[in-house]
Amino acid sequence: MSVREFVVLGTASQVPTRHRNHNGYLLRWDGQGILFDPGEGTQRQMLRAGVAAHDIDRICVTHFHGDHSLGLAGVIQRINLDRVPHEVTAHYPRSGQHFFDRLRYATAYRETVKLTEAPVGADGVLAATPAYTLEAHRLSHPVESFGYRLVEPDGRRMVPALLAERGIAGPDVGRLQRAGELRGVRIEDVSEVRRGQRFAFVMDTRLCDGVHALAEGCDLLVIESTFLDEDEQLARDHGHLTSGQAAAAARDAGVRHLVLTHFSQRYADPQEFARQARAAGFTGELTVAADLSTVPVPKRHT
Repeated sequence: MSVREFVVLGTASQVPTRHRNHNGYLLRWDGQGILFDPGEGTQRQMLRAGVAAHDIDRICVTHFHGDHSLGLAGVIQRINLDRVPHEVTAHYPRSGQHFFDRLRYATAYRETVKLTEAPVGADGVLAATPAYTLEAHRLSHPVESFGYRLVEPDGRRMVPALLAERGIAGPDVGRLQRAGELRGVRIEDVSEVRRGQRFAFVMDTRLCDGVHALAEGCDLLVIESTFLDEDEQLARDHGHLTSGQAAAAARDAGVRHLVLTHFSQRYADPQEFARQARAAGFTGELTVAADLSTVPVPKRHT
């Protein structure tokens, strides 16, 4: 059975707290694993969350501030220590190549795994696999930052009434699906488009075109919510979003499940982020991320 879920390893902004580790997130998608923004302590959080180095196929870094990237050194060395049997690809802003190089070779270790560097320099498609297309969009932060979006290819859903109308049943349904045509009946005649699922990861940014492009039509949107709405000016000055801004972007984009994360240590009550998100008009499923929690990708609409 395919698994699609989002594992939260850390949710703190800038500095860790007693209850929040630096950032770190893993998306499981049909046997593939994408690690986002491994901050300091990510390797230990992986252990606590039941995430192995073997689970990582890609690493996606939004930008090179420490709370989003200082864990790279440990994660890369663990991938090599455990002799992960597959290639791992790393995406990160091209302008931060010197930071990536320093983190990749921060200390001495034996390289046993092929780590492919695929830096991001502009909006566009980064990878296309049978399971998904991975895209990047530029965000607005004091240092260059990109968000990531994963889109599953559209499929087709068989319609029983149309199959019966054309006299196709039993094993013939499978034959039609594999061949695309059977006895003059095309698969398009007895099915309808099933839209592929969509996921986006949006970290440190002000509101900008990239936020809206990443969020559009997402089944699951993970987005920074560093500040509460009363500190909107502070958020703008430092290149961040408030809970209300993040929720309004999700509302306008038709997001099904919104995950808020990357919280400033100045706030004691995390549920205030949820209250402000609801006040902004977001009515879909809502999660205020907590360290070591897991969020399933919503099931497809039937």
